[in-house]
Amino acid sequence: MTNETYINAESVCHLLQKLSDLALGIPITLVWDNARYQKCAAVFDCAERLAITLVYLPSYSPHLNLIERLWRFVRRECLYSKYYADFSSFKQAISTVIETAPIDKHDKLKSLMSWKFQSFKKVQLLAD
Repeated sequence: MTNETYINAESVCHLLQKLSDLALGIPITLVWDNARYQKCAAVFDCAERLAITLVYLPSYSPHLNLIERLWRFVRRECLYSKYYADFSSFKQAISTVIETAPIDKHDKLKSLMSWKFQSFKKVQLLAD
């Protein structure tokens, strides 16, 4: 599902409905960041009605948000220092990177999309 306009609670509910319509036969759980349009009564009600579980990442935790890592990769691959004459070319460049990256950039993506990252919870300060 793509959206070329604004994302709001209505479009989020539309996405939830499309996921539900897939009739996968397994529980659906979505892990989201804390965007305001994802955390409103309309979205909560829609998810509950469709039996979709919503899980929200902690605030200020981009290292846990895999879509942020993917978007950073896409920007580096096709947007940095590049000019596109029109919106159609811009969209096509993004689509091409997303479609071909799993094959052409497999190792780079595998490293980027890993859950291996440094957590500072258990780091002991040298002053201790």
